Amino acid sequence: MERERASERGVVGVILAAGKGSRIYPFSDRMPKPLLPVCNRPLLEHQIEAMRSVGIEEIFIVIGYHGFEIVRALGNGDRFGARLNYVDQEETIGIAHAVGKLEPLIDAPFLLFLGDIYFQTDRLDRMLEIFAAGEANAVLATKLESDPEAIRRNFAVIEGSDGFVRRVIEKPRHIVNALKGCGLYLFDLHIFDAIRRTPRTAMRDEYEITDAIQILIDDGFQVKSAPIVEEDINLTYPSDLLQLNLYVLKRSGRAAWIGEGTKIHPSARIQNSVVGNRVCIEQPITVAESVVFSGARLRHDQDIRRAIVTDAEIIPCSRVGASG
Repeated sequence: MERERASERGVVGVILAAGKGSRIYPFSDRMPKPLLPVCNRPLLEHQIEAMRSVGIEEIFIVIGYHGFEIVRALGNGDRFGARLNYVDQEETIGIAHAVGKLEPLIDAPFLLFLGDIYFQTDRLDRMLEIFAAGEANAVLATKLESDPEAIRRNFAVIEGSDGFVRRVIEKPRHIVNALKGCGLYLFDLHIFDAIRRTPRTAMRDEYEITDAIQILIDDGFQVKSAPIVEEDINLTYPSDLLQLNLYVLKRSGRAAWIGEGTKIHPSARIQNSVVGNRVCIEQPITVAESVVFSGARLRHDQDIRRAIVTDAEIIPCSRVGASG
């Protein structure tokens, strides 16, 4: 049913994947954040599959930093049953700016994901249902957030007594409720008018999508919240990547996730960890609560705990991810 609704209404998908993400160094030197592995598959693949689960077939991916790597990894979308279109943002100066680049290309409502956020929800179709009912010009996926710091890192959503969104506040200092915006949006074409009138912010010198949403609200258009997000993890620091992989591993019910073509010493122990494809672990070591990237070769005899291992280095991740 969800698939029919999306196609009937002509909803397309948009994923923003242009940023460099310097705080997630050293990975940012090699690839865009949306290509970082989540249980041995790029984060972008998880997002594409989420869009396909609600029937979206046409997807626009906004690329920038190392964008050619994204094109090479995903191709034209045939293996996902989707049509992927790539758009170069050219200058990464905010989410609203990236979305605005799509105005000449999109003539239908669109579901927008931020490409560096993993979310868990079984009710993504609820956003389409609200939109299909004609209740709103925009729908914001939200989460009832118990951690005020998580709201301060994202944006607050404030509803009126009529159930419609009245205010959105980017990175609020003073928290007034527990409703957090999560980087998933459904817009009709009126958002482009709002974006063209969105000023560049003094705080971050960017064009913020929350400012565009507020302009939409102030112009009298209807915006609804859909509290459908169970968990969201924003890849900001290396420790967030570890946290995300361990979260998905736990949900899978596996004790460990071992990739294809991987060779592990018979006496080595893999505990609560994700090991990539074509990895070689040559010593009888313990790898615990860690992520080993595909292609890595471990020759040393020291145990690895709470770390990310690449083919070039070991990155300790004692800090618990805190960017969600």
